[in-house]
Amino acid sequence: MKKLIQTLKNIWSIEELRSKILVTLLLIFIYRVGTHIVLPGINAAHIDTNKGGQGMLGLIDAFSGGAFSQMSIFALGIMPYISASIFMQLMTVLVPSFQKLQKEGESGRKKINQWTRYLTVAVTAVQASAYVGYLNSMSQTNQGLINPAYSSMFWLSTVVVLTAGTLFVMWLGEKITDKGLGNGTSLIIMIGILGRLPQNFTQELAAKSIRPGLILVFIIELAILIAIIMGCILLVQGTRRIAVNYAKQIVGNRQVGGGARQYLPIKVNSAGVMPIIFAQAIMFLPTLFFLNKSTSGGFGEAFTNHMNFGYMAIYSAVVIGFTFLYTALIFNPKQIADNLKQNNGFIPGVKPGQPTADYIGAIMDRITLPGAVLLALVGILPGIAQRLGVTAGFSTFFGGTSLLIMVGVILDTLQQIETQLLMRQYDGLMKGGRIQGRQTVTQASY
Repeated sequence: MKKLIQTLKNIWSIEELRSKILVTLLLIFIYRVGTHIVLPGINAAHIDTNKGGQGMLGLIDAFSGGAFSQMSIFALGIMPYISASIFMQLMTVLVPSFQKLQKEGESGRKKINQWTRYLTVAVTAVQASAYVGYLNSMSQTNQGLINPAYSSMFWLSTVVVLTAGTLFVMWLGEKITDKGLGNGTSLIIMIGILGRLPQNFTQELAAKSIRPGLILVFIIELAILIAIIMGCILLVQGTRRIAVNYAKQIVGNRQVGGGARQYLPIKVNSAGVMPIIFAQAIMFLPTLFFLNKSTSGGFGEAFTNHMNFGYMAIYSAVVIGFTFLYTALIFNPKQIADNLKQNNGFIPGVKPGQPTADYIGAIMDRITLPGAVLLALVGILPGIAQRLGVTAGFSTFFGGTSLLIMVGVILDTLQQIETQLLMRQYDGLMKGGRIQGRQTVTQASY
């Protein structure tokens, strides 16, 4: 405990780090206040926050911290910007002109960011129009939800306000990244997810407090949750290190570089959380085109009920497939092999060039399979938890997109704090820990 207190004092004593923390907390507070400001024309007394929706609607509501179900000015949250960023990321992989632009350095990055912002406006306008339709459909069963005085201009005002709200959240995320601590966009998503934790935790505790014997079950649930979080940390940080040697270079009478063994880290889960997001979108599509609200059982259950074993099987298969697909898009063994060759690097026992690319690709395929299976397991854990008696809200923290995002963002933020401490020769957050910022092994970067 003394070491923890001393570490917190060290963090607070670093002026730059203290400033970043305060800026981050201030901008996050502004975001959380905005999530409780209701849209113009909406009667707050008629809002039912329990109707956040399922599928993609539930995902948006989770990412926005409940702002979607609360009909807030930040109802769409940061999701339109995420969608635009994912699209632009795929374009830089698939389109040669975008690849060339990405290689131009800072100027190319600024151009891509500018196009991403323009695309965000378009995506937000479309999603805002769909959200207005969603509100109108809810107002048919919930009389008084929309103020009649705003009915004539409700569509226009709502689209404008939601678009402005999303752009403001995007700006907050960029400011957190520039002036604060961690990745702003990821932090906003994580705060939105954590914003629902107290309410869901209270509901689960209340459900288990009905009988004295169920308190023990609640304690076991917490222990299992901690174990799952530890497993997700291993999944996020797990790497396969490939030894790389660099040839010695002699300039005059001095040796310049080379001679030292370094490592090329290959992640077990290179695709991150993207396969789960794509899989949830794919599972939601049949409910739009083939199913209706009255569909129950059989085919409908397999695409709408995440507690259904058929849903779990299909969902797992889609996650595994998307993991391989997305990994193949973002990971290029040929480029890594060429970079090694240009820098006089080689893998011991493997010839440079195409044999090196084949070797790296084979290793990537071998470690991607267990990573994909574990990712699929994490994706279906909320459904399993709910089948075992955990409430619907609290079960979302047992796995899926929410847990992976929280683990990834927290680890990334801790890594940045760790780096700041080590730069000033303080002890890190955990002595001998496995936070990436404390790794002493030299890693080759490409």
